[in-house]
Amino acid sequence: MSTTVATPDQEERCAYCESRIFDHDPVCVRDCEDDCGSPVYFCNYACLSVYIDENDLTTGDACEWDPADDDCC
Repeated sequence: MSTTVATPDQEERCAYCESRIFDHDPVCVRDCEDDCGSPVYFCNYACLSVYIDENDLTTGDACEWDPADDDCC
């Protein structure tokens, strides 16, 4: 699987706050579980973090640890 990298337009807006991304510290995100679709841009990590939280994008996507299954000690 490969992805083409291209610089977004100077007027590209943040997917969360709609600020111009290049006025800040931009972050580009792609969903590569779904054919590496179109990139989504955020003006900084704070906007990305709030977007993730507000859309429950971490639900079911993290490892789960059960202390009852711990073979360690």
